Amino acid sequence: MHIVIPGAWPDPEVAAELAPHLAQRAPTLARWLARGKAVATASPAADTWCTPLEHWHLQAHGFVAAQAEHISAGLGPLRAEEPDDEPVWLAELIHMAPSRDGAALLPAASLNMTAEHSAALLHTAQEYLDDSGLQLEMLRPDTWRLRWPQPVQLACASPALVAVSAVNDWWPQDPVAQPWRRLVNTLQMAWFDHPVNQARQQDGLPPINSLWLYGGARPSQLTQSPPADLRIDTTLQDAATTQNWGGWIEALAALEQALFAPLAAQGPTLVLTGRDRYATVTVQNGWLARLRTQDWRRWWCSR
Repeated sequence: MHIVIPGAWPDPEVAAELAPHLAQRAPTLARWLARGKAVATASPAADTWCTPLEHWHLQAHGFVAAQAEHISAGLGPLRAEEPDDEPVWLAELIHMAPSRDGAALLPAASLNMTAEHSAALLHTAQEYLDDSGLQLEMLRPDTWRLRWPQPVQLACASPALVAVSAVNDWWPQDPVAQPWRRLVNTLQMAWFDHPVNQARQQDGLPPINSLWLYGGARPSQLTQSPPADLRIDTTLQDAATTQNWGGWIEALAALEQALFAPLAAQGPTLVLTGRDRYATVTVQNGWLARLRTQDWRRWWCSR
């Protein structure tokens, strides 16, 4: 079994203080780490343009980036599952909010988007597509597929990464992106008082006021299937992102009871992600493995 736990590998300056709590509140996880062989993978946003969790997903699918592509380009075909081998560009419906750094992004996962609302916004968007040369079609309620009139080479960060950083750091400035930027600006004005957003605000929901573009790779660049026995648990993710370490410790204790303890007899492969890295831990089973334990704190607390 493969268990992926986003937010389970804090930065070194915090990890050293959290290690005793991990040993006490999640003893099954501590035993697994002591019997495991850890391999660390650097995942700096400046290189990958996606989160460490997304980076691992793409590695698990054997993604091979083309020349001048960032790893994040593979998120297009990874999430679209299209039968053709054309470049897959995705546009996620988002909420853009003012912030101290210029603008902040709320991703689709937090917006409770419905198919009805998405279809109504897409209908309005179609009115402005002819002049741009771009095409949009609904892939899912929260995600549309974008088709360019000709192949383009454009670096775009994943919405999940932008949501935990700042929009201004990732907004595409390349000249080739000009038709896209122009369309987004037009849609932001067209959707400002759209009936969908009026209804959402009456329901206390953030308006859908923009799109975020990402992807660009081809399905053939995904060269393998991920583990079949894969489980991803995001219990720790929010607390790690907000650096709520008290909440993180409590969430870890809950995870021990709900996930780790019931699987205590197994030797899973663990993937623990951090802010700019992830570790793959292969847990050894059997009596000999129990004798060859190691001090997992040495790597868990290191840079």
